[in-house]
Amino acid sequence: MNKKVLFQDLGQKDYKETWDYQELLFKQTVDLKIKNRREEADEPTPNHFLFVEHPHVYTLGKSGDLANLLVGEEELAAKNAKFYKINRGGDITYHGPGQIVGYPILDLDNFFTDIHRYLRFLEEMVILTLAEYGVKAERSEGETGVWLDVGTPFARKICAMGVRASRWVTMHGFALNVNADLGYFDLMIPCGIKDKAVTSLNVELGKQEVDLNEVKGKLLKHFEALFEAEIIEQEKTSA
Repeated sequence: MNKKVLFQDLGQKDYKETWDYQELLFKQTVDLKIKNRREEADEPTPNHFLFVEHPHVYTLGKSGDLANLLVGEEELAAKNAKFYKINRGGDITYHGPGQIVGYPILDLDNFFTDIHRYLRFLEEMVILTLAEYGVKAERSEGETGVWLDVGTPFARKICAMGVRASRWVTMHGFALNVNADLGYFDLMIPCGIKDKAVTSLNVELGKQEVDLNEVKGKLLKHFEALFEAEIIEQEKTSA
């Protein structure tokens, strides 16, 4: 089993370009798994982990409801935002500047073949990271992602999640609000869940801005520990 994970920070990058890059890495891994099986070979399959910040964009999962996007094309254009239907689970999600989006493209045969455990580990990575800032985050039963004040009228989501897996290879991932412009969430029903607020780490800490690179470092540290992985950092790239 190959537990080395090639990590790239793509910086700020268009959603569609990043999606295409994800698909390329995903296909390379799946194709190698098929080749190994066909040829009864055992060439190690790669694992990747991407961090990226997207310009304003709304994405709708395959089981999502378009009615959860509350504005039309003209309003999106006025907000300099794009919209895509994509092949992950989950409903509608917003990505934008000040948000850390993480895309693990892992062959779970290298770790464990349990998609629910995989999601719980991603949630735990975020929960442990937020705890380092004194923010108590938790899961909300029946709702994927990471939340604050679960079970109270003040429940609010700080990290959305939606993944796809095929042949135990993952793609898509999580979006953690660090310095996010929360006004953009008013244009949708986040993840299709009504009457639940959204928050950002800087808001919770009463700060104008939190160091994104510091948060990224903490996420990677907890990812390594949870998945018993070895992060191999690659140069920042435009992919």
